[in-house]
Amino acid sequence: MNIKAIFLFLLLIFTVWSHQAQINPDIIQPRSRVIIDNDFGGDPDGLFQLAHHILSPAVEIKGIIGSIQYSNGFYGYPGNAEYSTERAKALLAVMGFHDKLSVYQGADTALKDTLTPIKTEAAKLIIKEALRTDTDKPLYVVCGAGLTNIASAVLMKPEIGDKITLIWIGGTEYEGLSWPPPGASKQWEYNTGIDVKACQVIFNQSSIPIWQVPRNAYRQALISYAELFHKVGKNNPTGKFLMESLEDLMKRANGALGEAYVLGDSPLVLLTALQSSWEVDPSSCKYELRSAPKITDAGVFKETQNRRTIRVYYDLDIRLMFEDFFTKLHTFNLDN
Repeated sequence: MNIKAIFLFLLLIFTVWSHQAQINPDIIQPRSRVIIDNDFGGDPDGLFQLAHHILSPAVEIKGIIGSIQYSNGFYGYPGNAEYSTERAKALLAVMGFHDKLSVYQGADTALKDTLTPIKTEAAKLIIKEALRTDTDKPLYVVCGAGLTNIASAVLMKPEIGDKITLIWIGGTEYEGLSWPPPGASKQWEYNTGIDVKACQVIFNQSSIPIWQVPRNAYRQALISYAELFHKVGKNNPTGKFLMESLEDLMKRANGALGEAYVLGDSPLVLLTALQSSWEVDPSSCKYELRSAPKITDAGVFKETQNRRTIRVYYDLDIRLMFEDFFTKLHTFNLDN
């Protein structure tokens, strides 16, 4: 047998082994429940986050919510919840999970005030899961968009406040932790602006524990297009779907986005699925306990004292987060 034949034989053995590799259910079981709320029809970072969460056996996904973007959309994509829901369903179909996970359409508009909820099946899902008494697994509602749906759930059932931990990608920098990026507003942040009233409900009125990943933290999730092309690539349907979603946006932006991209919603996976084995917590990430800010009508985060404390993350384990995603994508999803 010549060298070329030996190489091809070894490659065949490795390929068969890779296709058979699976998470051993006796080794890793879900330790927490998550409800995922994101604007999957806008920035494709939400689709990367959703794929990563689906491939993470330490969390049990109880539902996926497609949220609104801004009414004028995102680089030509519709800004409505229907399109967001469709994109989430499309990813599930590609990954073979369309009949295993449920997707709910979120509210069609932002809240009109801080007293009136928008009663959707998505908000009812959050309430139902929060009020369960047959499990002791902690419930995280993870959100990479506006807070409309979780705020509506709180307004409908305020008693769920101590039964949920909200992990939110959003908000401006805190004094002493970071400066705003060049050219960015010191008083306005993208996800905040989707629904300012909902932010006021959550931060000003509710008692929900909050783990916040503000702008300075989520911008750390920066990765080059070249690395994504190499490590996500198009050698399986999931990777192909994700890269085509990103490339479509880059084309719509006429090449103006540069060669590095912020997958800013991926910390939602890092902080839930990739917690420590003992003294369970996202132990490789750093946060400060801060008094919950007051949100103004203009969406400004006014820092306060003597209010309930929240976690404000400022240093994320990006290596763990991305290497885990790349490995799972290639090890556990090749058969789809």
